[in-house]
Amino acid sequence: MRAMRVCVVGVNHSTTPIAIRERLAISVNQLPEALLSLQEHISQGILLSTCNRTEVYSMDQATGSGQNAAVDFLSTRAKISDAELRPYLYVHRDEAAVRHLFCVASGLDSMVVGEHEILGQVRHALEEAEKTRRIDPPLLNLFRHALRVGRRVRQETGIGRHALSVSSVAVDLATRVVGDLANCQILVVGAGEAGSQVAKAARKKGASQIIVTSRSQERASALARALGGTSVALSDLGEALRTADIVISCTGAPHTILNRRLIEEAMSARPQRPLVVIDIALPRDVEPGVRQMENVHLFDMDDLTQISQLHQQRRRGEIQRAMQIVDAEVAKCLAWWQTLEVEPTVSALVRKAEAIRQAQLDMTLKKLRGLSNEERESLEAMTRAIVKKILHDPIRCLKENGHSNEIYARVVKELFQLDREAPR
Repeated sequence: MRAMRVCVVGVNHSTTPIAIRERLAISVNQLPEALLSLQEHISQGILLSTCNRTEVYSMDQATGSGQNAAVDFLSTRAKISDAELRPYLYVHRDEAAVRHLFCVASGLDSMVVGEHEILGQVRHALEEAEKTRRIDPPLLNLFRHALRVGRRVRQETGIGRHALSVSSVAVDLATRVVGDLANCQILVVGAGEAGSQVAKAARKKGASQIIVTSRSQERASALARALGGTSVALSDLGEALRTADIVISCTGAPHTILNRRLIEEAMSARPQRPLVVIDIALPRDVEPGVRQMENVHLFDMDDLTQISQLHQQRRRGEIQRAMQIVDAEVAKCLAWWQTLEVEPTVSALVRKAEAIRQAQLDMTLKKLRGLSNEERESLEAMTRAIVKKILHDPIRCLKENGHSNEIYARVVKELFQLDREAPR
């Protein structure tokens, strides 16, 4: 049984409805506070939260305490009982957890396969965890390895070539509903990264009338200028809704931006003109009740799944090539992980051998008086080389014997009496 193992507990677009996911979502601004909260449940852990997933990575004990603590953290944060939340959770351990993380970083587990944003999100999760100074090297190195895997997959396969994003899928959906965007007025709510991508994707699809609004008027104006559109203050959102054909909302607000009352007021001025509303925010920007309104067509993240599945089918060959890379990198990671398990034994063996070498060398040097510094250095180098050569094969055997390494470690401890001090 391993002394330590990695565990991931989480939810994503494949396992959990948006009503639950949005309660677990952690924005970029909330991540530092959430990590502090996580430390009340787990001594060390990394949080990965995107528009489609929230995951807790931790070093778990054989008892499963890390898993239980992660579930407690998630249920507390979402204000959902363990019993209500557990059916939506997935749990991966050891090799399965490593493979899952590598697939996530490679864009293979995304709603839109191959999307680029996830690699930056994994990097940000790692950077924020490092700032806490409470994450041990094994978990940090695992995430660094995942970033390398993600980059390798994108460099060596076509998985990311012409890749879509959630934002571009939202624009594709709008095109499917209304047809040509050239004569449509598109209102983008949110001028952050997602809002910028939505607006640019809409422009590429032929949209000529783009209006941007955001909590930051400065950012909204800058984005609108860059795309030849216009901006309005968020306080004028109701007025902008009266003339829009398509609304794509993607803010990072923790609360609803577009409620039913606001849209009802806008629709009263245009009762026969349909309105398409696409909500790609998590938590959601649009009140779910809007879906029942006449002449209003609301789509959220769960509605984008069908388009993303078609995209995935088209990339089946690239997915297979990417998985071959992931499998090879998982094997490398596991080999490295196994060396961690015997590292204490290796260190103890080296320390004992060095103590014996130093003690015997000191005794010899006392008898050989009159040696020059060069001769002393030669003796020092020779004894170090002897110890290194003697220990080479035992250390290699400890590190390369896979699942038997724990047995080998016990044998080495007994043979070399590593629990006892070296003789002087």
